[in-house]
Amino acid sequence: MSSASTPSTNSSGFTPHPGDERLTTAILSDSCDESGLRNQVLNQRLAPITPGSRAIGRARTVRFAPALESDLDDPYKESIDFIDGIAAGQMIVIATAENNDSGFWGELFSAAAMGAKASGVITDGNLRDTDKIAALGFPAFSRSRRPIDFRARMRVIASDVVVELGGVLIAPGDLVMADDDGVVVVPQAREDEILTRARARAANESTVLAELLAGDSLRTVWERHGIL
Repeated sequence: MSSASTPSTNSSGFTPHPGDERLTTAILSDSCDESGLRNQVLNQRLAPITPGSRAIGRARTVRFAPALESDLDDPYKESIDFIDGIAAGQMIVIATAENNDSGFWGELFSAAAMGAKASGVITDGNLRDTDKIAALGFPAFSRSRRPIDFRARMRVIASDVVVELGGVLIAPGDLVMADDDGVVVVPQAREDEILTRARARAANESTVLAELLAGDSLRTVWERHGIL
């Protein structure tokens, strides 16, 4: 397992530009499509604990696998090391192969991540303490929920590695966005191109919306802007 205390420079935090609050997973997905990347949205919707949640950040990845034993003196060592290495602006990505044996993230992990200024967490596994995570206001998205502790059921087997969630590969440092509609992954190597498209689309959509509300026909607006 790579060191959680010294994440690669490629996984440093994402700094939003002015206006990035208008970005959505739909806009990023469209922009990926326009760039020829048509498989960047997870094939299942990871539901937010709090409807309306939105998070964007660079992926900090961790992978869990089944384990029937744990260190009695330090059962959470790998998880603690991973969380203590989180940097500001990172999106925590927990890969479990859709395991249902336990929860993988709860209130105290969320509090530590918030203290490190992480942007949020996504997992194809389960969350627990969900009412308490919601009270903290930490954006959290998961396949499901289960209150069981992962100790002596699952363990961290790797961190800061390429993982797969929902049929999409996610590398450390990739840009990940989650909202009510789903999760989209922007490969870091194509990020500048896709963000340029997305920011332009987001700005133009405001104009398109205003014109439609003012009574212009959908056909007229489409021919004028090429955006729907």
